[in-house]
Amino acid sequence: MPIAAFASRLFPIVTVLAALAAPLAAPTAARAEDPELIFKKSTVWKLLTPDDKLAVYGIDDPDVEGVACHYTVPERGGVKGMLGVAEETSDVSLACRQWGPIKFKRQLEQGEDMFRTRRSLIFKKMQIVRGCDAKRNVLVYMVYTDKLIEGSPKNSTSTVPVMPWGAEPPPRCADFIK
Repeated sequence: MPIAAFASRLFPIVTVLAALAAPLAAPTAARAEDPELIFKKSTVWKLLTPDDKLAVYGIDDPDVEGVACHYTVPERGGVKGMLGVAEETSDVSLACRQWGPIKFKRQLEQGEDMFRTRRSLIFKKMQIVRGCDAKRNVLVYMVYTDKLIEGSPKNSTSTVPVMPWGAEPPPRCADFIK
């Protein structure tokens, strides 16, 4: 069979598979709202398909009012990236800051997920978890990726000292995180 005929038969199949896979590859939040894309920067140019990029996202902590985190993740271009089936690398950076008075909305668990999203079609996910350094009254956020078969040691940590905002004294994170 000539290559052109094979490609013309394969294209509808690939299109259907991509349409079916798109919802699986879309980011899914564990508890937080979907992150807001701040900007993307191309890192590897591709001729006919999307470029590889670094994407910066912002997300508010859904359980701790007054804290926002920004993370940067690589996003693959090429045909697999265009179809939403590329397995993304485990490289992620994280920075979290207090942007207003800190208010805990509920009791939290040490190391609890703040946000989770998929980084591949099935096997890999990225998670932001939070904890409390009670001695220093500091919220600690860690981002990492894991994979069903083999995990990844790549991670990033950011801390947010719970500081006064206005006249009221700051809450103690130890009172809200078990």
